[in-house]
Amino acid sequence: MKISLFSGGNASPHYVLGLTSGLSLTGIKIDFIGSDIFKGAQILNHENITFYNLRGDQDPSSPIWIKITRIIKFYYRMMKYAAKTDSEIFHIQWLNKFALLDSTLLNIYYRLLGKKLIFTAHNINAGQRDDNDSIMNRLSLKNMYKFVDHIIVHTEKMKQQLISEFAVGEHKISVIPHGILNIAPITNLKKVQAREKFDIQLQEKILLFFGIIAPYKGLEFLIPAFKILREKYSDMRLIIAGKIENNYPDYWMKIEELITENSLANHIIKKTEFIPDKEVEFYFKSSDILILPYKYIFQTGVLFLSYNFGLPAIVSDVGSLREEVIEGKTGYVFNPEDATDLANKIDEYFTSDLYYNLEANRINIIKFANDKYSWEKIGEKTVALYMKLTQSK
Repeated sequence: MKISLFSGGNASPHYVLGLTSGLSLTGIKIDFIGSDIFKGAQILNHENITFYNLRGDQDPSSPIWIKITRIIKFYYRMMKYAAKTDSEIFHIQWLNKFALLDSTLLNIYYRLLGKKLIFTAHNINAGQRDDNDSIMNRLSLKNMYKFVDHIIVHTEKMKQQLISEFAVGEHKISVIPHGILNIAPITNLKKVQAREKFDIQLQEKILLFFGIIAPYKGLEFLIPAFKILREKYSDMRLIIAGKIENNYPDYWMKIEELITENSLANHIIKKTEFIPDKEVEFYFKSSDILILPYKYIFQTGVLFLSYNFGLPAIVSDVGSLREEVIEGKTGYVFNPEDATDLANKIDEYFTSDLYYNLEANRINIIKFANDKYSWEKIGEKTVALYMKLTQSK
């Protein structure tokens, strides 16, 4: 069997490379459709994988005429590739530049070529999450869910949202878990060495907020919770690491104001920039706990990245996050948009066995995550779906 895996360009490369690693273990042949960001990825050198760099450079600072030219070239290459390939299945991970074009015209074109289409809906409606939903957005999603042959989601709650909000038939949906994000390199770096990078003392208690900074992440609830905790723990600090979402500069300004109003600037380490893979280890090995104070999400790759380093997490009770956390073993769950409850859960963590025996518990969390969210198992489930679809011709 041969399939084409459409990465969607730059969207969540860790996920799509992890999936590719799992699929490669099954023996199927894969055409990997990507961009410059995937150059150098070792898994793409596998004997059964062919890398097609159809998107090329995606530098956002390029002049407008270059952006227009490369978009036209990309869609031309995509259509040319689709017409020539003997892949039986097109597995689409994310939409490209123009969602309505991708979800309608391209999908119709692929169907006319006799291809079976699978779409992984990592978010059922990202516009709803980002508070910028629109008629056009919902139309493109409705078309996408209509024209593809099958949809993969990561949780039962996502499946139910597809059914209730977009009238997708249950027979057309498969739940396949999100895999552990294990692409970022892990070395023999020790906690004390990781902390030296940030000038953190070994005895300090470190909270970590990691990932893109955007309104749905709920950072405005972590700041007052941290203020409450500082009254009890004078040795507690917070790391905020991640790029500020381009569409929300005003949001970060409000967070900065909140930090200043609460006199917390000297106790917060801010790295508001893209964090390269080679540096991710420093953040997760320096920290004692990951905080995910999201207001809206179904699932987040950051949690699976944290588990890969054995770092427990305190998450808000939104979407399916509760399903991925074992209370007292891999973390805790708090009431969303409730700074006081978040502070209480963090306080509970720092008096628990999970914290006092963190180094031993890190090993347990890594084992738990690799058993439950291994790419090998996810690859097997995905290929089983491929087989089912090709047999239904």
